[in-house]
Amino acid sequence: MTAVMMSDAPTNLINGEWLDPPRTRDVTNPATGQRVGRIGFGGAEQARAAADAAAAAFEGWAAAPARRRADILLRASDLIAERADRIGELLAAEAGKRRPEAVAEVTFAAEYFRWFAEQARRPNGTIVPHESPGRRHLTIRRPAGVVAGLTPWNFPCSIQARKLAPALAAGCTVVARVSEKAPLAATEMIRCLTEAGLPAGVVNLVHGPAAEITDAYLTHPAVRVVSFTGSTEVGRSIMAAAGARVVRPLLELGGAAPFIVFDDADLDAAVEGALIAKFRNTGQSCIAANRFFVHDAVFADFAARFAAAVDAMTVGAGLSAPVPDLTCCIDDDRVAAVDGMVAEAMDAGAKRITRGFDLPGPCFAAPTLLVDVPEHVALARREIFGPASGIFRFDDEDDVLARANDTEMGLAAYFYTRDSARTWRLAERLDVGILGVNNPLPGSVFVPMGGTKQSGLGREGAALGLEEFEETCSIAIGL
Repeated sequence: MTAVMMSDAPTNLINGEWLDPPRTRDVTNPATGQRVGRIGFGGAEQARAAADAAAAAFEGWAAAPARRRADILLRASDLIAERADRIGELLAAEAGKRRPEAVAEVTFAAEYFRWFAEQARRPNGTIVPHESPGRRHLTIRRPAGVVAGLTPWNFPCSIQARKLAPALAAGCTVVARVSEKAPLAATEMIRCLTEAGLPAGVVNLVHGPAAEITDAYLTHPAVRVVSFTGSTEVGRSIMAAAGARVVRPLLELGGAAPFIVFDDADLDAAVEGALIAKFRNTGQSCIAANRFFVHDAVFADFAARFAAAVDAMTVGAGLSAPVPDLTCCIDDDRVAAVDGMVAEAMDAGAKRITRGFDLPGPCFAAPTLLVDVPEHVALARREIFGPASGIFRFDDEDDVLARANDTEMGLAAYFYTRDSARTWRLAERLDVGILGVNNPLPGSVFVPMGGTKQSGLGREGAALGLEEFEETCSIAIGL
């Protein structure tokens, strides 16, 4: 494997200037332990300065013609796409991703800027039919203010783009933080924005301790929206802090996605979809398939095919050649959490149906499928966020719907069937915000993403994602 090293260029952006505080932190490849680069590690002082800069830049950016905002976002999209291989390789190194997945993520991030550049120029108001002869009514939408964009390590480029692109298209300015576990590729993506001509202060980026940076952002008087992607536990604390100042929370939180295979499903397609929905990004995705429910009539066949496909997987570092099917987790804590769930389930009577793997390092977890998993163990109840799952039997549609919905999470779900009537029934009854029907990749820039219940508030992506960063003003005109 060729070592990927980043230059020691400054990594914090405040008021158009790339700079770093004296304190730094190394970023290492979890698969190999090799140093990838480093970030300047700031704190509340830098975060407040960033919010001050965003506040000062807001009026000018909000007043800029939509065409100007769109042109800058289009140039940024082009730059990100042109550099997708290089930024993707950096992402693969710092997050341990498979290189093709990392490059695809960067390319996907570029599409967010392109789509919202086009959306920025769409009409954004309404003329309301009047009911009073001497009055006319209309609405306009305007940018909400300064946005705090807080993103995790699992998809650091695409998730940050999903916040930045609509916020900037709406005319908001942004203060951002990305996880220190995988900060470098997202930093390079934001560098593309500045090179595309984004005015000073419109986007600001500060690396540092999550709680300290978040508190500084949320207590700043100019911040009007906080957009956070991460765990439900942290999301609750951010929502509480946002409530203290009535800051609008936009939250995409944890998931426990059911994957349901009915007796009329195309099993080849279902197994292929299961591999993607479960093992993409080593299972470290909020919309990853968490629990597999398979009809009794096809249970043995599906489980055997799925286990054989998993057993055929190769495991290795994401930048290895040839590219492995599965790579590492983000750190050994994540491995310990996944292995702990598997061990608890097996101690309670579950059976492993996949082989053992010779793992290349401490940040790797074996891809694992279990059957006969008791319903009370963590593997059946909690978000796994790694390459392990249980496969559960069912024989009745109402029963599997009740079990699929029996969780506080409601982010995503998947099911495979050839029955069109069943498709409509399940779409209307599965309590989730994202649904893949015979499709393991339901996300796109032009459809909304978000969850129900404890999986979050609001929607990102699509026209709804733009509206999250706008305020609506109703106007009544006397004639």
